[in-house]
Amino acid sequence: MNDLATLPDPVALTKRLIACESITPARGGVFDVLEAALVPLGFAVERFVAGEAPDGPVENLLAVRGRGGRHFAFAGHLDVVPPGHGWASDPFEPVVRGELIHGRGAVDMKGAIAAFVAAVERVPSDAGTVSLIITGDEEGPAIFGTRALIDRMAARGLSPDLCLVGEPTSVNALGDMIKIGRRGSVNIWIDVGGRQGHVAYPHLADNPIPRLVAVLAEIEAIELDAGTEWFQPSNIEITDITVGNPATNVIPARASARLSIRFNDLHSGAALAARIEEIAQRHAPGAQVVAKVSGEAFLTPPGDFSALIAAAIERHTGRAPELSTTGGTSDARFLSRLCPTVEFGLVNATMHKLDEAVAIHDLQRLSAIYADILTAALQPAKA
Repeated sequence: MNDLATLPDPVALTKRLIACESITPARGGVFDVLEAALVPLGFAVERFVAGEAPDGPVENLLAVRGRGGRHFAFAGHLDVVPPGHGWASDPFEPVVRGELIHGRGAVDMKGAIAAFVAAVERVPSDAGTVSLIITGDEEGPAIFGTRALIDRMAARGLSPDLCLVGEPTSVNALGDMIKIGRRGSVNIWIDVGGRQGHVAYPHLADNPIPRLVAVLAEIEAIELDAGTEWFQPSNIEITDITVGNPATNVIPARASARLSIRFNDLHSGAALAARIEEIAQRHAPGAQVVAKVSGEAFLTPPGDFSALIAAAIERHTGRAPELSTTGGTSDARFLSRLCPTVEFGLVNATMHKLDEAVAIHDLQRLSAIYADILTAALQPAKA
């Protein structure tokens, strides 16, 4: 293992980033801090704002160092979820207690961004092309964040060979898990219309609830698949049923439901939405069905990239990471369209929780791991 004492320290930058209140969508100060850290390292930094209300505006940062050779991209986000109430200290004032730095974003994912910046300091500027793809809107709608960054990269002719997303993928200890894929996600709203009337005169009304119940019953009985080699089974969950009828003697005019489907790479969001539409129209002709696909499933099959990452992790932690596709969505679902994409970062036990914290030693080791990954990834591809 490398001597951590000889490595650039990511702790100070982690603290400066935490100190910037950057509830999604993040703008301004937190990007100023990151830009100030990148420019002395030779990065050309471009910041831009995309989108309008209600899902924008969103600030993004694209930083590039080097020209030619292999191109390695690190991706992440500076926005954080609202801290909530009940913290032991100000969530945007980094506080060290024992061996932990507490603050919102410590592990999700300001610490990983700081670790990557520290890692770049160890890599010669002529080793290849390095870019940072950083958004202020991963925790929010994610409409004008990484997708806008990908468009900006395409306009500039930037095409990474490999991409690492610094999400907190470790579960119990740093390096015990990396993500090589994620399931897709689609939310679907079903609205069934009827005709309001008095319950004593049902022939003069049209109750939409039985039709909606029939729709949901068929949907609930669906078994989409039994899983694949790398993915758990897809699942459909009914997440809301709404009638909004305060009266006991009134047949309502409308009944609505919402579904959330998490699906593996046997399906597409559009195909699943079409299947739900067909069921709804069969039981409730004229029902309104609206689907929003927030991401398709993706898989970076195990190979040279995941092996490279695993080797760096084992070198510094002694652990052989599990390759996984579990968990929710991340911006890797967009970046995977560009090149092989893998996620690896800090321990996720406190993300989105009160008193979120990162171990100082984990920050230092993560920086060393990232440096090894970056060094190896920039080596010329084998013929």
